[in-house]
Amino acid sequence: MTDQSKIPLPSGEGEDPNESKEGGSLFERAADAFGLDSLGGGFKPAPVPGNLADAAPRRKRPAPATPAKEAPAAPVPAMPREEHVTTAPLPEPTPVEPAPDVEPVRFSGVPHSISRAHLREQGLIDPEGAVTTLLEEFRIVKRQVLLAAREAQRAGAGGKAQLVLICSPLPGEGKTFCATNLALAIAAEKDSEVLLVDADFAKPSVLSVLGLPGGPGLMDALADPSIHVEGCVLGTDIPGLWVLPAGNQTTRDSEYLASSRTAKVLARLTDGAPNRIVIFDSPPVLAASPAAELAKYCGQAVLVARADATGQSAIEDALSLISSCPDIKLLLNDARFSPSGRRFGSYYGYGG
Repeated sequence: MTDQSKIPLPSGEGEDPNESKEGGSLFERAADAFGLDSLGGGFKPAPVPGNLADAAPRRKRPAPATPAKEAPAAPVPAMPREEHVTTAPLPEPTPVEPAPDVEPVRFSGVPHSISRAHLREQGLIDPEGAVTTLLEEFRIVKRQVLLAAREAQRAGAGGKAQLVLICSPLPGEGKTFCATNLALAIAAEKDSEVLLVDADFAKPSVLSVLGLPGGPGLMDALADPSIHVEGCVLGTDIPGLWVLPAGNQTTRDSEYLASSRTAKVLARLTDGAPNRIVIFDSPPVLAASPAAELAKYCGQAVLVARADATGQSAIEDALSLISSCPDIKLLLNDARFSPSGRRFGSYYGYGG
């Protein structure tokens, strides 16, 4: 049994509180009670060497560095008096000149009188006449042509957008009739003018249809660089309508049209005049080659086919020959039957 006697409390100053007068310290008594001394020294404190190293001195906070005196600033050299300063003038910037505008090509041909009675005899539009079925039909055609031209201009086609080719697969299908009526309809526009070009060099007929005198024309300007094409244009007494004759006949009309000069000559017809439409009355596509050559320069083409006369194969062959034109429309001429029963012009009190 372990000793259950009361552990004496420490007494007196300077005495170790862990020691007792009767049995030594608590650790010693515990060691005796549990036989820890027999383990070889028990839990005696480790020996402390007598010459302990001196404690490291407390690190002192470094004293704040004394700011160094600023070095005296280098003396600024005095500026010379204004009257002694000579500075070279800066070169003036070279002004950027705007791109010169294209000088408008204006037609100044003497106006020729066109007989209105002569127009009516040939079944053409009378500019001052009543509203008829014919006029209403070509109003619809011209609206499509003008709309396509404006869209092509906005797309960046330039003067090419203003060139319109009127052609047909074969002779006798009414291409000159349609070209002339379309020109008369466009001339009535408030914001446009029209130039009708007779480009059927082998068999020109525009001048005789309108009753105009002959003279130099498009082929002369293509063949002779000294001739300005605008000088060949004829004026008329129909406001907004101008006419360019075919000119002298030649056996090399296709070669002249295929030359590099053609683009320059045709450009003169629209330079500086964005509201001018140029209509070419060309030879039949399957009968002469100039139509296919002109198609390369035009922004749109109207292929005239005669109802109940023009065959499908002829239309397809003609379309393949003028396929270089980006916009081709088909116009059915001399149609006498309307599935919808429409009769343009009758609303105004006049029939066709």
